[in-house]
Amino acid sequence: MIVLQATLSGILIGGLYALMALGLSLTWGMLKVINLAHFGLILLSAYLTYALAADFGLDPLLSVLVTAPVMFVLGGALQWGFQRFRVAEFNSLLVSFGVLIMLVQTISNVWTADFRRLGADLNPYGTSSLSVGPLVFPLPTLLAFATAVVLVVAVHLALERTFMGRAVRAFSEDPPIAAAFGIDHRRIGVLLAGAAGATAALAGSLFAIGGSMTPSTALEWVGIVFAVVILGGIGNVVGTLVAGALVGIVAGLVTVLWSPSAAPLVVFSLVVLALLFRPRGLFPRGGTG
Repeated sequence: MIVLQATLSGILIGGLYALMALGLSLTWGMLKVINLAHFGLILLSAYLTYALAADFGLDPLLSVLVTAPVMFVLGGALQWGFQRFRVAEFNSLLVSFGVLIMLVQTISNVWTADFRRLGADLNPYGTSSLSVGPLVFPLPTLLAFATAVVLVVAVHLALERTFMGRAVRAFSEDPPIAAAFGIDHRRIGVLLAGAAGATAALAGSLFAIGGSMTPSTALEWVGIVFAVVILGGIGNVVGTLVAGALVGIVAGLVTVLWSPSAAPLVVFSLVVLALLFRPRGLFPRGGTG
């Protein structure tokens, strides 16, 4: 039974990984921008959720009504800057890393480097869970997984069935031809990056209701979230959800059956092996290997 519970917990935490990875996968796959500042936006959203709950008594989940518009604007502004200065794909990695460090330092200056966690009096979700027989579903990760599923389905449908989604896919495949057909890639790029920022707000708020925060937390996410993005296939939103669940399951089982400290070793060993045989990820966009 402990193996089954570990598998379930891994799937649920994998939903949070997928939620963190979704915006990064979209901007990398569609806009050719490797935006490490995305992790800073997630962390800033988590701290804003904490501040809104602690200082103003706002329900942590309702804080998304504040953080999502803010992150939409910040995400769009970053993309505008990338486009304005014609930052190349590899250079975007370096530039956005600098922005990430600036965000981490700003958060440290405002909230200090101390651990922050929402107490039970402000956060009714943190210690809540649902039980089905012997299985326990912690509410924070259950909410994160459910949000990830809904968001992935919505984004997938938007990319496949809306004009803007088809325009984004067309531009990511062949920018000159798409531009020749009148697609305003700059406007669409800013809107897509803004939407990615809004997903960061969701991830940050959901992390805040179940986890502890320090400014360095954003740096701890980089490795595991990059693994999810790459395994899922860059730009493949459905693959991101599946990869998040797979990474969560592996980490959960290794933690229970071996040791918590061995989980990163096993996860990244499997990532390396997977990429040796599937260099474009397990679920490459377009369905090719």
